[in-house]
Amino acid sequence: MNDIRRTFLWVIFGFSMVLLWDQWQIYNGNKATFFPAPPAATAEKPVTAPASAAKDLPVASVANPAANTTAGPSQVPSSATMPVATAQQRIEVSTDVLKLSFDTEGGSLVRSEFLKFGDTIDQQKPFVLLDESKARVYLAQTGLIGGPFASHKTPMQFTGERELKAGQNELNLTFESADTGGLKLIKTYTLTRGSYAIKVSHKVVNTGTAPAAPQLYVQLVRDGNKPEGESAFYMTFTGPAIYTDAKKFQKIEFSDIEKSKAEFEKTTQQGYVAMVQHYFASAWLLPENTYRENFARKVDTNLYAVGMITPLNEVAPGQSKSMDVTLFVGPQEEKMLESLAPGLELVKDYGWLTVLAKPLYWLLDRLFSILQNWGWAIVALVFLIKLAFYWLNAKAYSSMAKMKAINPRIMEMRERLKDNPQQMQQEMMRIYREEKVNPMGGCFPIMVQIPVFIALYWVLLSSVEMRNAPWIGWIHDLSAPDPYFILPVIMTLSTLLQTALNPAPPDPLQAKLMWFMPLIFSVMFFFFPSGLVLYWITNNILSIAQQWMINTRMGVPPQFNLPKFK
Repeated sequence: MNDIRRTFLWVIFGFSMVLLWDQWQIYNGNKATFFPAPPAATAEKPVTAPASAAKDLPVASVANPAANTTAGPSQVPSSATMPVATAQQRIEVSTDVLKLSFDTEGGSLVRSEFLKFGDTIDQQKPFVLLDESKARVYLAQTGLIGGPFASHKTPMQFTGERELKAGQNELNLTFESADTGGLKLIKTYTLTRGSYAIKVSHKVVNTGTAPAAPQLYVQLVRDGNKPEGESAFYMTFTGPAIYTDAKKFQKIEFSDIEKSKAEFEKTTQQGYVAMVQHYFASAWLLPENTYRENFARKVDTNLYAVGMITPLNEVAPGQSKSMDVTLFVGPQEEKMLESLAPGLELVKDYGWLTVLAKPLYWLLDRLFSILQNWGWAIVALVFLIKLAFYWLNAKAYSSMAKMKAINPRIMEMRERLKDNPQQMQQEMMRIYREEKVNPMGGCFPIMVQIPVFIALYWVLLSSVEMRNAPWIGWIHDLSAPDPYFILPVIMTLSTLLQTALNPAPPDPLQAKLMWFMPLIFSVMFFFFPSGLVLYWITNNILSIAQQWMINTRMGVPPQFNLPKFK
């Protein structure tokens, strides 16, 4: 039995080493050895249309958004016969916080750079979210369906300025299509100083002789790859999300879309659709109380779309109708997201512990406003949490101190009765009763606190404010691993010290596990963000200090229980 357990421990240790080597390869800019990322999406433009609000698109329309027509697929031109822009251009514009690229084909947003956030790999370059390149496809598109109308594949004419100048608060860009199917689409983007929210106005003009009832679609198209440079240890979500009043925040895995198993609310009058990744997100927001159909679908190999369709109602000849929507492309700054739309702050994913994580973030933000340093704010927050749980911890450490005091008696008894397990168990329970010791007394108070510390873990992992935020000395970015591995080594040593101060379990196998597990667990921290490691170090040091103080007060001098590997 001991051989089987020993083998199991070595399997765990070996797998941890595999993960360590794999992440070391990625950290040094090489390809993963054991767990390679899926192939990058091609830069070819997606041409899939969203589903009809009434029914699924016919197979013939897969290559053409305009194919969802009342006249039927046979009367709709294929993508090969659609007009092609002879002078397709990339229009680059910039504000104080954004540098954007638009394509005159469809007036789509095809690249976004955040001027106040450095790149994950090279902090000297702006962070790029939306992009259309060999390595990444991530686009924001809109258009009309319900007839052979202007879509994100229709050539458009650009007018407007390309730079937000000093003294200006807004920048307007207009993309106008030619008469397409009897309708003209005029798309106007309004960029505002200091904002990542872009107003997008769609004006539909009926230039024909018959009324038309187009539908507006908005969609985000993205490949299924994880963000570059993100550690597999983070376990953060990347993919589409849909928010509705009824079902709230609904994450959708790319794999579920691939298998046609994605579940979300299809029709609603509130909410948004989004593409979420670590620290950043994009989202389409329609006006409240506007009917819309939500969709999520596979566009091409390793390419997926999430979006909404809303009817514009009938437009009479010579008349026009407008629909204003909002496109958010930016960092997951919680206060900013809350101000834009109900529930938008949930793209900053705290998982199932949101109810605990949100107040912890609020407190962390308040501490930062006082200390003006996110690293010291983390230290102060952990200190306040430990203070709040002081009496619970005191009970746990008191129980551990009692266990340590009677540990010599337990060890002597186990050795004396090692050939009689039943009598050994009875004698052990007798000693516990006489000394009024509960062997589980040290566990329950600590278990109560676990959800709080897990919630704090997600707060620190998810908060974009940690990106490029310095602490002291060599720590210039709390969202990046320690470049010299000093903090992970300190964390490992503090964990081992804490283990040594605890009473050794009577069972030799458990005693060995108490030393193996901290070492295995510490492997991950070499690739965790510095802010997370700082949080664990602070927690360990405060725990050691309190445990030392309680042991001394109870007359149980602190001693180190070193492992015996035989």
